[in-house]
Amino acid sequence: MNEYEFTGKTVEDAVEEGLRALGLAREEAEIVVLEEGKKGLFKSVKAKVKISKRKTDGERAVDFLEGLFDILGIAATNELEESEENTKINVITTNSYSVIGHRGEILDALQVLAGAVANIGREEYKRVVVDCENYREKREETLKRLANKLAEKAVRTGRKLSLEPMSPYERRVIHSALADSTEVKTQSEGKEPNRYIVVIPNNMRPGSDRFERRGGKGGYGKDRKNFGDRGDRRGGYNKDRQGGKPYDRRERRDRNPSSGGARPAKRAPYFGTYLGNSNAARTEDEGKNEE
Repeated sequence: MNEYEFTGKTVEDAVEEGLRALGLAREEAEIVVLEEGKKGLFKSVKAKVKISKRKTDGERAVDFLEGLFDILGIAATNELEESEENTKINVITTNSYSVIGHRGEILDALQVLAGAVANIGREEYKRVVVDCENYREKREETLKRLANKLAEKAVRTGRKLSLEPMSPYERRVIHSALADSTEVKTQSEGKEPNRYIVVIPNNMRPGSDRFERRGGKGGYGKDRKNFGDRGDRRGGYNKDRQGGKPYDRRERRDRNPSSGGARPAKRAPYFGTYLGNSNAARTEDEGKNEE
């Protein structure tokens, strides 16, 4: 950006001279006072100012991105398109992946930073979009196809399906793609940065999401009513399996042959066989089985 210096008897005289020469209104100019000016008995010093055209919000964002790319060692140029509604910056580079990143993660970060710079001093937030090689449009089309495919699967299976965590922008695309659907509805769940969308069919079967895990895969089978019983298998089961009562193989080694197989009066505590069950809980369960 071109900067020009102007002088005058006073600062105001220097500013008026510079604005007139550059054809700018005061609100369109960046003014820096270099010398206030002094009146002396033998010598006077003129006021001096530096005037340049004020940068727009988008131009400030572009300058920031150019400085950031220099630090990162990325050779890139920026195309700026501004309107009253939003500001668009298109990044042109030979190394697009270094700007876009995995599923647009780097591009999203650049957009957040550029938006923050562009909105410094503004009362109303103005949206800033940073794109590279038309990635935004391509990604949006991919998300729309994904949304429609998952909606069809949710209706076909009668189960709700969840997507992987997405950015707020991508979640808006999914919500918008299925907003007019009469067969499914969408809602966001979880907390940032792991917030994700759930597609819920209107014909969802009762209890179909009981064992659902994120990603649409089922959890544990319906026949496994007590997940805690997994730990009891380490101790084995009685042959008759009456009441599902577990026994401990170590009990045989703890018996005293000289006393007719009776258990010793004291037994060292044993940990690890029963997950979440104390000896007191075992005694209570055995009493219930006998009843």
